[in-house]
Amino acid sequence: MGLGMVTYDFFGKVALVTGAAGGIGRATALAFAASGAAVTVADIDEDGVRETAELIEKNGGQALAARTDVADSRSVKEMVDTTVRTFGGLDFAHNNAGIVGAGAPVAEMPDEVWERGIAIMLSGVFYGMKHEIPAIAARGGGAIVNTSSGAGLIGFPDMANYVAAKHGVLGLTKTAALECIGKNIRINAICPGTAHSRMVDEWIGGDPAAEKQVADLHPIGRIADPAEIAASVLWLCSDAASFVVGIALPVDGGYTIP
Repeated sequence: MGLGMVTYDFFGKVALVTGAAGGIGRATALAFAASGAAVTVADIDEDGVRETAELIEKNGGQALAARTDVADSRSVKEMVDTTVRTFGGLDFAHNNAGIVGAGAPVAEMPDEVWERGIAIMLSGVFYGMKHEIPAIAARGGGAIVNTSSGAGLIGFPDMANYVAAKHGVLGLTKTAALECIGKNIRINAICPGTAHSRMVDEWIGGDPAAEKQVADLHPIGRIADPAEIAASVLWLCSDAASFVVGIALPVDGGYTIP
């Protein structure tokens, strides 16, 4: 896995990761597989999830590639149902799919840009939990981790859809956590800083000056390796975090320190 990452005993467990075609989602799927879990890797990018699944299988793991539109409840339900049919159940879920759209001030943001961001990054998490919770409950419990962002903790100009969605993920996480703790399902959120991914690298555009500018926003002085974010997801799903419920965990190199 690199970076001296801790692995957990997830043999016999089943995990599901959305946004798994690359970046944090791919790193998390690989980490789950390295810890012994069978993994459904889901994304609207069919080629990307096939590649992630192949990486898992080449290392001796079990993977199911599922093309999924997280903004469509029926597509999300099919993703969960297929996981249960294929692997016999569901123990862990990482609702991670997201986008970075064109920025604009609130008064200038096109309605369709706003609606797409909310549909994917907020409704997508809602649909994920809506269908994952019954499946995990049927196994006697487990854990869900939702990806918010540093932008779920602070404001950021010209990114109203992103910031609103990521703040919403935290409220949704806390509500679901309270609803589900009696079902032995722990639900938490992570708030990553910037991590290398195709989406982020396209946003930076291969410009070293732009990358340095983004890195300098983080007191740690660099952009994260996706595996560093994945490590926080696995910890939250593990028994090591057995008393951790409903938190918003910054994994951001100090970005949101007041």
